[in-house]
Amino acid sequence: MESARRWALALARGSIPVALGLLLWVAVGKGEEQRQETLKALPEVNAEFLAERRKHNELIMAALKEAAETQENVARRPVPWRK
Repeated sequence: MESARRWALALARGSIPVALGLLLWVAVGKGEEQRQETLKALPEVNAEFLAERRKHNELIMAALKEAAETQENVARRPVPWRK
């Protein structure tokens, strides 16, 4: 009888952290779904904005590539660059 009681107590003590972890996982999962829906609804996520951002990144990468290939200090150049 005592053995069964100890097993039941051990099982209860072991299941409490598992249950709490499961509840937290469900709560975080629901919040993540809401965050994904909010991000999809942002006005910045349209084709025009993404194309503009892509072009901007291409210009930055070209400037970095040019700076890496030259010995000149490109930070000291006048503002209107060749690009």
